[in-house]
Amino acid sequence: MSLSRNIAPYLPFLRRYARALTGSQASGDSYVAAVLEALISDPSAIRGQDNPRIALYRSLSKLWGSLGINRHGETAQPGWEATVQGRLNSIPGPARQVFLLQAVEGFNQRETAEILERTEVDVAALHEEASRQISEMISSDILIIEDEPLIAIDLEDIVSSLGHRPIGIARTHQEAVKMVRERAPQLVLSDIQLADGSSGIEAVNEILRQVDVPVIFITAFPERLLTGERPEPAFLVTKPFSPDMVKALIAQALFFDMRSRKAA
Repeated sequence: MSLSRNIAPYLPFLRRYARALTGSQASGDSYVAAVLEALISDPSAIRGQDNPRIALYRSLSKLWGSLGINRHGETAQPGWEATVQGRLNSIPGPARQVFLLQAVEGFNQRETAEILERTEVDVAALHEEASRQISEMISSDILIIEDEPLIAIDLEDIVSSLGHRPIGIARTHQEAVKMVRERAPQLVLSDIQLADGSSGIEAVNEILRQVDVPVIFITAFPERLLTGERPEPAFLVTKPFSPDMVKALIAQALFFDMRSRKAA
């Protein structure tokens, strides 16, 4: 089998991981492009591997880990220790990697250890560290845009269990915009297709003209939004989802939002 056919099925999900890890489509897709360039130069990193998906993620993790800024959390500034920023910035890069690999990408502890070239004991400790830090986050106001009642209730339960405040569930574009006018959220969880046939992406674009908040999109067809060929979401929850997947992506979205506000 050719190199391209061997890795093509895994590229959308590698983009999902890279975007969540770096906080943006542009950065994440750049890392994936760099991995592909490295594989073209040296295909041996994939060829002959029992699991090409693990080999792909390992190549990306090596590249990401080669930059010192990615390997460590930031030191919280005075007065920030009791804030979302301080708590998220204190999570080391490898701990966030472990949490994303397991919660979002579905790797088990052994596979995660293989990707990061660490022991399973190290991986377990890093997962526990990330989980504890994320669980201690100060609650944020979250708007849920979802037209399927059972999924909306599941999301509301997950958001509440993490200590965040669901400020409402919108089923249509207009409902979502109206709720934001009444109470600005600090994060938006939005389905792609809404009850009135409108687009969740269009609703979010209108919301973002009113308030600057991080957004996590929800879809049953992630490959359609992970092509790298056009503007696409940085944070993507795939249906069916687990509480840990939602937890991990909320933490990452808030992490990068607060870092950007701090830099501004």
